[in-house]
Amino acid sequence: MECVIYEQAAGRSEHVECELPDDTCRLILKRLRDLGDGEFAWVRLTDPSESELAQLARELALHPLAVEDALHGRQRPKRERFGDVLAVALKPLRYVEEDTAVETGDVMIFLGPRSILTVSHGTIDPCAEAAHRLDSDPQMLRMGPWAVLHAVLDVCVDAYSDAAREVRATLDHLEDEVFSTSRVDHTQSIYSLKREVREFRDAVQPLVPVVQGLLDDPGAKHHLSKMGPYIRDVADHLHRTDIEVRTLDELLDSVLGAQQARVGIWQNDDMRRISAWAAIFAIPTMVAGVYGMNFEHMPELGWTYGYPLAVALMALSSGALYRAFRRNGWL
Repeated sequence: MECVIYEQAAGRSEHVECELPDDTCRLILKRLRDLGDGEFAWVRLTDPSESELAQLARELALHPLAVEDALHGRQRPKRERFGDVLAVALKPLRYVEEDTAVETGDVMIFLGPRSILTVSHGTIDPCAEAAHRLDSDPQMLRMGPWAVLHAVLDVCVDAYSDAAREVRATLDHLEDEVFSTSRVDHTQSIYSLKREVREFRDAVQPLVPVVQGLLDDPGAKHHLSKMGPYIRDVADHLHRTDIEVRTLDELLDSVLGAQQARVGIWQNDDMRRISAWAAIFAIPTMVAGVYGMNFEHMPELGWTYGYPLAVALMALSSGALYRAFRRNGWL
């Protein structure tokens, strides 16, 4: 657990240190009760236990249903208001190029009048970067807890944009491989990337109406008079990323279709080669089969040059067929 007390007017911050003893984190709870005028608190939890979250929930008057969502994580991006508390769930992510995988986490944000609580699950936590941005821009602290919400959203959306660029680079490389002269089947790689893009899309697409809904929240009209332009900027970046992710999903469908078409072409080429060679060997087989029936009265059977003539007939016929197939591109 981490707690930072921000002084809005001065743009200063105070870190409340706590090692979370087994009973309670009394220092943080006491500091939350003693917030002065012009101060607000940001409490950050990572993979909290039920007891840790319950203590803060009682102090911050959080709704039990929202606390249950925050405890278990794995929530679809959403926005809900419980009285004076606004609850926002989102899924931060990053793209691991080495594994061609999209890794996601879960963050639940509880925004109150004078406090904000973030509950993170997984290894991806945007809160540290958001805190760094706030520390480097004290002017934003004058916006109160909404500045923290904006910072966390901004970090997540920037990560979405970076991940989209990296996925695009991987997709471009796959396209080059699919349309190269090599006969390598990339179907599995394309399908794996498509599955990761779908997970990417599940994180981005539901968040678009959530961020847009923040601008229409009737309980935040006072805050939006100052924070509105910043939230709209995040919404615009998120909208562009959402379009990019949709485009990547559609392109992967096209690349997958192109790969399957090329596999079909390779199979047709193989069948034509097999058929051509089978036709070439069919003539010698037929001639040899006729002369292998051991009848007494057969054409040229007693002639001295009969055997060389049969061999020459087989060779000439096979050569003629080979030349014809080469001319037609079958061989």
